[in-house]
Amino acid sequence: MLTKSRLWHQLTDVLKEFYGSPLSADLRLRVFTQFVSSFQTKINQLSLVSFALASAAQCADSGEALQFVSNIVDKVNSPESVDAYIYAQIELARVKLSLQDLEGAKTLLDEASKSLDSVIANSNIINAAYYAVSSEYFKLKADFTSYYRNSLLYLACIELKDLSQLQQQQRAYDLAVAALLGDKIYNFGELLLHPILESLKNTEYKWLCDLLFALNAGDIKSFEQLSGHLSKQPLLQNSLPFLRQKICLTALTEAVFQRPTSSRILSFDTIAKETHLVHNEVEHLIMKALSLGLLKGFIDQVAETVIITWVQPRVMNLAQIESMRQRLVKWDSEVKNLGDWIQDAGADIWTN
Repeated sequence: MLTKSRLWHQLTDVLKEFYGSPLSADLRLRVFTQFVSSFQTKINQLSLVSFALASAAQCADSGEALQFVSNIVDKVNSPESVDAYIYAQIELARVKLSLQDLEGAKTLLDEASKSLDSVIANSNIINAAYYAVSSEYFKLKADFTSYYRNSLLYLACIELKDLSQLQQQQRAYDLAVAALLGDKIYNFGELLLHPILESLKNTEYKWLCDLLFALNAGDIKSFEQLSGHLSKQPLLQNSLPFLRQKICLTALTEAVFQRPTSSRILSFDTIAKETHLVHNEVEHLIMKALSLGLLKGFIDQVAETVIITWVQPRVMNLAQIESMRQRLVKWDSEVKNLGDWIQDAGADIWTN
């Protein structure tokens, strides 16, 4: 009836309801090939791609899914349906990843990224798909830093409730491991404040959350207490020397961050105490922090001190915010005392 009346918008709404129902799972591919494809140019092309992708899950194997999604990419490749074309390309990249064709997937993702900013209304569904598939690619490449960043961007594009509890736990677990092993990630505040970590709180992986908090705070004592759990995750166990260096670096940056700007000349002995390192390892740690851009400053080798002029901005947790509040209160009190002293010391001048 709706096709005869050419009520394409209403028909699209009915199809969205159909494809959104779990009860339709076994019928989706047949409905698409025998019904939807007969008027595929009449309905919204982004919706068409969504219906096709839901149908592709019924394909017998990844090879059949590759052919099916490739055909959809060709069908929506027109200037009038750029958003649908990008969306289909991204999902084709996902299928290629399932076939271990990482190079083919990367080519599609790179092509899609060039047009992503031009997508109408910058659709969240397309952005979410792009960051989801990109994070999957970087996970397979063991590029922990890129996985971490793309995965957080993916979460920013969706409602957390749209993920099952199991999916939340898997994503949180992968993010935690990536945060720990990422060679350019030294502040985990954004992840620590994200509600997805709650999915690990009452599981056997709670120690991962505790380990993240310890590293973010530069808490070496807690890190050592938790390090026994690393054997549960071979990647972490094999990266123990890197993780020890990482906790020392975060301990150093935290020590600088906690000091007022007027007290940022640190002796090697002070740093050795804060980082639990022997004296002759301190200079190398400082140079590492400077090279990573965690700190800016210069080393006085004769005096064995480092003068810090800048520390990398941080996403702070509540404890760190409270510490900053206390420093501001102290600073305010010192300014008031200075004002009172000037007032008293210059009383005669003010009078005259």
